Amino acid sequence: MNKTELIAAMASKADIKRTDAEAALKAFMDTVVAQLKKGDKVQLVGFGTFEVVKRAARNGRNPQTGDLMPIPASRAPKFKPGKAFKDAVN
Repeated sequence: MNKTELIAAMASKADIKRTDAEAALKAFMDTVVAQLKKGDKVQLVGFGTFEVVKRAARNGRNPQTGDLMPIPASRAPKFKPGKAFKDAVN
């Protein structure tokens, strides 16, 4: 399912206009991104938690030459599914 199909499914399930579903999805994604940028986590009980994890600096290898190359520290988004979500999928 891609974003367009998700918006159509949301509109159908909630019995709202497609444009309203698109606006709601965009607002949700923008809000999650804004909170993660601030370093906060977004926890939706039963669904899961969006958070930012820190990756330490490390050395990697160039796969073509085998030379060592430094990989800088970074922050990455992470999603951890909740128990109810896992149970529903299984």
